Amino acid sequence: MLSLATSYRKKGSAMKQNNQTGKISFREKYSYGFGAIGKDMVYGIIATYAMIYLTDVTRLGAAFVGTMFFVAKFWDAINDFFMGMIIDNTHTRWGKFKPWLIIGTLLNAVVLVMFFTKMPWQGMALYVGATVLYILWGMTYTIMDIPYWSMIPNLTQDPKEREQVAVIPRIFAAIGQTLIVGGLGLPIMNALGGGQIGYTRFAWIIAIVFIFATLVTCFGTRNQNNLSKEGEEKKDKTTLKDAFHVIVENDQLLVTIAVILFYNIAYNFAQGSMLYYFKYVAGNANLFSYYTFSAGIATVIGLFIFPKLAQKLSRRTVYIICGFLPALGLGLLFIGSFVAAQSALIAILSGFIFLMGYGLHQGSVTVLLADTVDYGEYKFGKRNESVTFSCQTLLVKFTSALTTMLTGWALTMTGYVPDAVQSASTMMGIRMVALVGPVICAIISMVIYLKYLKLDQNYVSRIVRILTLRKADSDNNRTLTVEGLDSEIAGVVAPDQPQPFRKEVNDERA
Repeated sequence: MLSLATSYRKKGSAMKQNNQTGKISFREKYSYGFGAIGKDMVYGIIATYAMIYLTDVTRLGAAFVGTMFFVAKFWDAINDFFMGMIIDNTHTRWGKFKPWLIIGTLLNAVVLVMFFTKMPWQGMALYVGATVLYILWGMTYTIMDIPYWSMIPNLTQDPKEREQVAVIPRIFAAIGQTLIVGGLGLPIMNALGGGQIGYTRFAWIIAIVFIFATLVTCFGTRNQNNLSKEGEEKKDKTTLKDAFHVIVENDQLLVTIAVILFYNIAYNFAQGSMLYYFKYVAGNANLFSYYTFSAGIATVIGLFIFPKLAQKLSRRTVYIICGFLPALGLGLLFIGSFVAAQSALIAILSGFIFLMGYGLHQGSVTVLLADTVDYGEYKFGKRNESVTFSCQTLLVKFTSALTTMLTGWALTMTGYVPDAVQSASTMMGIRMVALVGPVICAIISMVIYLKYLKLDQNYVSRIVRILTLRKADSDNNRTLTVEGLDSEIAGVVAPDQPQPFRKEVNDERA
């Protein structure tokens, strides 16, 4: 690891010369992206297996587990919000993101292993212990996840470059969460001993990969937002009131939150209950690995093709595709559940079609969140990357908990019995949660995107040009008025479109 760190330091000065508005090096792109494979393996084992681990291995009640997951997120709502503020107010020689990234990774790895190690309690103490460990997992994951995603807006502000950079961590995340943990998780755990010991050993492996991947990210990327140079003032601190306004006054961030919320509900409904579907409705739990492995490949492909599709078709058209693919994939599985429930081909095709849409969605919203940071600075004069990206972390955990709670309630109300043949009403309840609900939520997400989002490529490019001029003006120690900005537009705007840009600038500054 020492040689790895030395190698990266030798590249440090070269990386610092990269312009934030231009291209970044291959090394930095993939050092950053590689960090996602570990953290999303951690998230994957919790999101995919935590509920069935607690109900079928630890033997906690399904309704309790679902409710516990949901209630824990009320604390996470506060925790995520304040963590974003803390990070935005951090100033160290290593930047404001990396210290928290390392601290959160180490703490979360420890809690993960504890969660999947046999709990030594009985009765009420077991319920309390499981609840405490789950809450601690959510808190420590927040400490790591928010600074990781908050790095994207500062890696580059160029819209085309950002579309390429943003999908790289999502690709590694899909490999870790969907391919390795989802697609291969059950076979790996069975090979490691199965049951409780399989979960424990798999958690240890994930924790080690997690720490290594985070170190690669930290050593392979530039320190961002370092301490101000001597004689310069530090950035103004972000107060609780500021953080609140960052969210409620940024209309495009609110739209983005709604878009992510409904698509994440769709994804988590399907993924959180799909193992129940294949085990109890299809009657073959092994089909889950076929489905998930195919889904992982589709997610990676979706992320790979997103930048090209966004340039060729527009981001808006890509999101229309995101909205309809779940209906095709899960509709196929719904029909197949009555006519060919144990068909491996249907499981593979369904997972591929559905998660192709999810891959495109992940690419879309990662870019969109970074764009809302620029939009917020453009409108209000201040960048709040971590507060903005804390919304993503909160939504991911909240939707996972919400869907788990509803799944637990549905299982209990329809008479679910672990490791037994289920009734017709229970199997229909699983179908509704795993297959029908996700389709409805994905379409709602698409409608919100099409109706209310205005951050397309052209608008974001114009915002970045304005921010570039503001920074140049600030470096020259003068105040840029609307007239001053107008007089400099010709130097940064393409000759074929100076007037529309000038009109928008004047409209926004008026």
